[in-house]
Amino acid sequence: MPFLIKNNIIMNFLDKLIWNNSIKDWIFSLAFIVGAFIICYIFRLIGKRLKKVAQKTPSKLDDLLLMVFKTPFLSAIMLLGIWVALARLNFTPEINGYIRNSYKVLIILNITWFLVRFSLTIVDKYISPLAEKDNEKKIDTHILRVIKRAIQFLLWSIGIVLSISSMGVDVGALIAGLGIGGLAVALAAQDTAKNILGGVTIFTDKPFRFGDRVKIDNVDGFVEEIGVRSTRLRTLEGRLVILPNNKIIDGIIENITEEPTRKVIVKLGLTYETTPEQMTLAINLLKKLPSEISEITKDTVAIFSNFGDFALQIDFIYYIKSGKDIFEAQSKVNFAILTHFNENNLKFALPAQTVYVEQYEKSK
Repeated sequence: MPFLIKNNIIMNFLDKLIWNNSIKDWIFSLAFIVGAFIICYIFRLIGKRLKKVAQKTPSKLDDLLLMVFKTPFLSAIMLLGIWVALARLNFTPEINGYIRNSYKVLIILNITWFLVRFSLTIVDKYISPLAEKDNEKKIDTHILRVIKRAIQFLLWSIGIVLSISSMGVDVGALIAGLGIGGLAVALAAQDTAKNILGGVTIFTDKPFRFGDRVKIDNVDGFVEEIGVRSTRLRTLEGRLVILPNNKIIDGIIENITEEPTRKVIVKLGLTYETTPEQMTLAINLLKKLPSEISEITKDTVAIFSNFGDFALQIDFIYYIKSGKDIFEAQSKVNFAILTHFNENNLKFALPAQTVYVEQYEKSK
């Protein structure tokens, strides 16, 4: 008897209605959701093991499928578990309508998420390696970033439009309404539109690429990012400068990275006590520097250029090879000149004047 009484109390409690559903129904629905969590956890553990196995295979296809399907697949399991849990409960027609519309939106967004991941993974796995190995730069790595952003924007835009349409909203009328208000926005966003067109021009003409050192409107720095609206430069002082693309295409762009060599002119002055033989020796020493310093080319010029006010002037022109450290190369050249000239007793002239004073004897 006590057992039957307790059993009746429990059954009465489980049959108690909360929002048109018994507590027993709520518990069963909660069990479906918990079960979906457990299934997701199991699949996550299986996925980790499959990932280790896939990494050992020579094919990239299995890695690609695991990377793309894993998270959207687990989300789909959770959505299915929650849907089954809610479908077995009794709600008002309005609440059921909200649930149906919400699930339509969630399913469309989950599919969109999968398509975005799949598209970006294809670009990363198969197209990006081609850009990194392309010595002729036919595939620009930075353009790939813009392509990936464009893919994300396009797919998510389609997904959001389909989501809104699934809720019964007339998308055509909505876009038409936004178009009227968008006219004023478009007029106010003329500069933004110019910058976007400027970004397209940069991507098509390719005056510079990511990592190049450029000089634009007296801003000298390395290109850190080429965006749709603006370009970011990191100056030699370490400062970040953001330039609108519209200003870049209208300005003068000097791509320092693309220069084959860096020309350097050094003017040297020897004292007037220097003999012709010593002058010839000095010029020959300068012409031999490319054999000692690997950072400069063999195309050097060394001439006795002028009789200065206080020195015999030598002009030395040399070229630093592309990709070499400019400051280090200049330092090596200057050290070599100083060393060789001191060893051969070639004296540098200092700014000086000789004043001749005549003395007159006064007659007594």
